[in-house]
Amino acid sequence: MVSNGQVVVKFGNILAKRCLDERCSTELLHAAEHTQSISSQLSIVARVKAVTGESKASSELLLSNVQNLIQAVQHVLRVAEVACIKGLGQSSADPEEEEVAAFCQQWRKNLTQHRAKEALNSDRDELGLRKTRGAKAEPTLMFLVQEQPPRSRSIAKHPSPRKGHTVMDRHS
Repeated sequence: MVSNGQVVVKFGNILAKRCLDERCSTELLHAAEHTQSISSQLSIVARVKAVTGESKASSELLLSNVQNLIQAVQHVLRVAEVACIKGLGQSSADPEEEEVAAFCQQWRKNLTQHRAKEALNSDRDELGLRKTRGAKAEPTLMFLVQEQPPRSRSIAKHPSPRKGHTVMDRHS
């Protein structure tokens, strides 16, 4: 969990650096810093729990930290979606930054295609409003991340991307 949190922190920091919207970039940096903090807390709590053994209080603290990390990661991904929609800056020589940009561009393309299909195939009610029942949900970065198969590699170990893989599928 901690290493996955670190991957999301790195993802958020890269996007914040490339985001064209200053407010969104700042929000993304804050979200990544918050996730970094919770990830560090979780690492400490897990180490303490491993040494002190099983207790209800330590288990509850560990579970609470895991839940906080999940919420922080979700927040980073929601802000990252906004950053992708607002736009990302020019390309970089850094392969990780390019990989993140490609991942975000693919998500944005999926979102645009989904919205276009919905606009063409939308059923309307008697007031002309689009019916939501049976409509397929818009793709999110969270869903795209969850689709990625877990891998036993980390960003730090493999700075240059392999074709077809993204930063988000390099979990430890």
